[in-house]
Amino acid sequence: MNIGLGKSLSKITDDSRISIDPQEYERIKKDIDYYTNADEKVEYLNSYGDKKDRVKNKLNITKTAARRIASIVFNEKANIHIQDDPEADKFINEVLLDNDFKNQFEEQLEKGIALGGFAMRPYVSDDKIKIAWIRADQFYPLQSNTNNISEAAIASKTVVTEHDRNAYYTLLEFHRWDKRKGDKGESKDVYVITYELYRNEMASQVGTQVPLSRLDAYKDLQPEVVIDNFVRPQFVYFRTPGANNITLDSPLGVGIVDNAKHVLDDINDTHDQFMWEVRLGSRRIAVPRSMMKYDSAHKPVFDTEQNVYAPLLTDDAGSVGVKDMTTDIRTQQYTDALNHFLKELETQIGLSVGTFSYSETGLKTATEVVSDNSMTYQTRSSYLTMVEKAIGELCTSIVELAGQSQLFSDGKPLFEHDLVNKPLDVVCQFDDGVFVDKDKQLEEDLKTLAAGAMSKATFLVRNYGMSLDDAKKELALIQDEAPEDTMFGAQLAKDGGGDGE
Repeated sequence: MNIGLGKSLSKITDDSRISIDPQEYERIKKDIDYYTNADEKVEYLNSYGDKKDRVKNKLNITKTAARRIASIVFNEKANIHIQDDPEADKFINEVLLDNDFKNQFEEQLEKGIALGGFAMRPYVSDDKIKIAWIRADQFYPLQSNTNNISEAAIASKTVVTEHDRNAYYTLLEFHRWDKRKGDKGESKDVYVITYELYRNEMASQVGTQVPLSRLDAYKDLQPEVVIDNFVRPQFVYFRTPGANNITLDSPLGVGIVDNAKHVLDDINDTHDQFMWEVRLGSRRIAVPRSMMKYDSAHKPVFDTEQNVYAPLLTDDAGSVGVKDMTTDIRTQQYTDALNHFLKELETQIGLSVGTFSYSETGLKTATEVVSDNSMTYQTRSSYLTMVEKAIGELCTSIVELAGQSQLFSDGKPLFEHDLVNKPLDVVCQFDDGVFVDKDKQLEEDLKTLAAGAMSKATFLVRNYGMSLDDAKKELALIQDEAPEDTMFGAQLAKDGGGDGE
């Protein structure tokens, strides 16, 4: 679809190619407000009936909850491997390491958990494959169903100062599938990336389409790039587990905010009221007004640096004297209320009671967490399914991109692999240390190995974080050594476990 210059858009969703309910992005915008703990005003009447306002003292539990879930789902101890393909495994891990993938993915996962999802897009820069990270509010499906997004638009915003005024630029990057004629006139499926740049002097609107050369950052971009031989889109959308119950036919996920706004509001209101009571509950002692005289003729009776004493407006000083007017702060009542709402939140977002609140049963050991089949463990398992799916798709997209020789300065592909006849078998190993007692697992696995019910390869994978290929290499080295030469070899020889081959 060719769009001429001069086209104007108020919102990105006004583009006819974007097929999603605009309310989804209003929802995501509200989610961002919760995640960033955006300032909120509280209006009240003071003792004289005057209308006042102040900034609400909020507890950013959205950030805390998203961070907690992200850290137990994916962290730097995770391992990603390509099964039965050492060359592809080495290449993928080099690309991921060069992009600081483990740290970046955990950080983006945190935002995605709060907002409902995020996207990743590999691209070529200086003959290297880089990974761009796309927030939920920057990703717009074009063609999709509730399970898969095959086409999408990605928005990137830039602010530039022009003639002492801010100009707001939005680059829209459309990823679509199309049919084009081949060299012999045959029809073939191709992958088309289209770039469009828009400018406005108001941040709230997208604006009017302008040439890509308007900004130096985009002057070398071609308006359209056509690539064939792709098996999947050059973007990966991570969707949070569970159905979107806000917009039923939307392919976008929902974040932890969307179904817990009322509980989050209750937590923030309770915390704000408590902090306001603490502020108003500071020590106050009423004294006769005469005792507060402080001028050249009267020396101060009290320390001039403190604010404890307050003059009483009365002519009858003797009727009051010095009186403590401090009110007790209702700490226990507010603690109980906050604890109640935190438990509600834990249940709402799928975490075990006691994650944020005070559990009546006290702290649980890792073994107890698993044996109790806790909500946190189940929630983590659901997220891991989606994480493994997204990482597998990303690895495929990286290998596809690496095979496009025209994208590299030497005209040669960075890495070649036949994805049609040999799809990647991506295996992710996640750190279960939060839930699994590693010493206990090692002890039990040694018994299972001795009984011949577990292969040596599986033993190494489970207890030493090896990939299956690395485990097989290690076993080959052990096989070449005399069993008595090594303690581990002697143990394996004694136990008589199978070799798994």
